[in-house]
Amino acid sequence: MDKSYSESYKAAGVDITAGYRAVELMKAHIARTVTSAGNNDIGGFGGLFALDISATPNPVLVSGTDGVGTKLKLAFMMDKHDTVGIDCVAMCVNDIICCGAKPLFFLDYIACGKNYPEKIAEIVSGIAEGCVQSGAQLVGGETAEMPGFYPENEYDLAGFSVGVVDKTKILDNKKMRAGDVIIGLTSSGVHSNGFSLVRRVFDIENTDIKTPVSELSGKSLGQALLTPTKIYVKPMLELFEKVTVKGVSHITGGGFYENVPRSIPKGLGARIEKAAVPVLPIFRLIQQKGNIPERDMFNTFNMGIGMAAVVDKNDAATALSVLKAAGESAVAIGEITGTEGVELC
Repeated sequence: MDKSYSESYKAAGVDITAGYRAVELMKAHIARTVTSAGNNDIGGFGGLFALDISATPNPVLVSGTDGVGTKLKLAFMMDKHDTVGIDCVAMCVNDIICCGAKPLFFLDYIACGKNYPEKIAEIVSGIAEGCVQSGAQLVGGETAEMPGFYPENEYDLAGFSVGVVDKTKILDNKKMRAGDVIIGLTSSGVHSNGFSLVRRVFDIENTDIKTPVSELSGKSLGQALLTPTKIYVKPMLELFEKVTVKGVSHITGGGFYENVPRSIPKGLGARIEKAAVPVLPIFRLIQQKGNIPERDMFNTFNMGIGMAAVVDKNDAATALSVLKAAGESAVAIGEITGTEGVELC
């Protein structure tokens, strides 16, 4: 018997050996994220990362933290746990990139009612995939078994990431002017916001979410809603290298009306051309099923645009070309105006 085994603790609902088993299962996933700056010794008390600032004379660390929210309810219902980790990473690194920073490393926190090692490893496989997509290393995390606090088959998932940017390259919206073009990078779906409304609209707990839906090109509602959040780090880093970007907005909860102004200085606003926004079928279905006013849709969801970047109108064509070459689908969706607020027309 393992010396650390505790029959008393197990009787209280916490199996220490299951935690060790989960760590062993997740090590192969974590190894995929290792960079030259990281330490692959998972299981210590802290995650180590050697910060190389040789190419960053004036380094500024940028951090971000977030969770997946009630989208997890869909993962429980579908019994699919290998994509929500991508969502968790995306919600952190997509915020970091809005400052112009490159993500360096990521840590996760998983709290569960019962530690099923294979399920925990499945969650971590998605986290590792998100780290690979963003170029960040998964340097550690925590799994907390909390019987009596969470139901046995449920868990919560949150994460934390740190990036770096040279002080001289932090995005500066003071250079923004009326007439600048807003470039929208397309989303993959609902991402990880607005799921409290989504769940109410579809009465998720009492709906068959596994049957194909014609409006969703044959995907089931569960499949469409679990589509992981797109990670924009690598195409945006390419864009920063080629074009002067004056501001970036991650379109999350609050949609266009709340997120676009966060990257715009006082005295300026934005005009978004609704016809230019490639609204995804899932949003049309949500609006129709819930009888939701259009303004509320654009004030809650990304509607098909997950990130918006502001560039000079003379750089717009180049920006679109750079993003396309980086494998990103992007369109011009509007312009900066001299009137504060967001206008959709």
